[in-house]
Amino acid sequence: MHSTPVPGRAVSLSADASTGHGDDANVTELLRAWGAGDLRAPEVLVPLVYAELRRQAARALRGEGQGHTLQATALVHEAWLRLDGQHDARWESRTQFLAVAAQMMRRVLVDHARARRALKRGGAGTQVTLGDATQAVAGADDMDVLALDDALARLATIDPRKARLVELRYFAGMSIPEAATALGVSLATVGREWAVARMWLRRELEA
Repeated sequence: MHSTPVPGRAVSLSADASTGHGDDANVTELLRAWGAGDLRAPEVLVPLVYAELRRQAARALRGEGQGHTLQATALVHEAWLRLDGQHDARWESRTQFLAVAAQMMRRVLVDHARARRALKRGGAGTQVTLGDATQAVAGADDMDVLALDDALARLATIDPRKARLVELRYFAGMSIPEAATALGVSLATVGREWAVARMWLRRELEA
């Protein structure tokens, strides 16, 4: 069993905590308490957000090539450790928290892909499939998670919000309405920017 080292108190992340959706107001209150230094807040928060974090992790790992060592539960644990390290974070809502969790999962996947590539001495990177609603590149099959990360980094220098949108859709598995809420923009804006971001990524990754 993995646990998150919170000063003065350990938080257990286990399958037993994977049920429950949690009331948004309660989650927001706990997130703010966590950010303010309440040592009990993370322990109470876990059962309310674990199922969503695991869903995000499964989405991010979906369709990966053979040989990848990460499982959804392990990805949640590693992402949680990084979330716990956000000492200056100002948590405002469940949506914002899940958006940051998506960033952490992206970093974990990229770090693991880099480590695997280093072990293979330049071998192929971890392959991922962008599937269904989160397919960032229309018509694409498998791609290197490092190539995707590099492309998103380039997109972020051009249009940070579009890069964030792809991250939310792919790594967090957010729907268009959820992404719109996380970004604080309208559904129409997200729809337009998602279409543009997909085309841009397709061009970059097929180049």
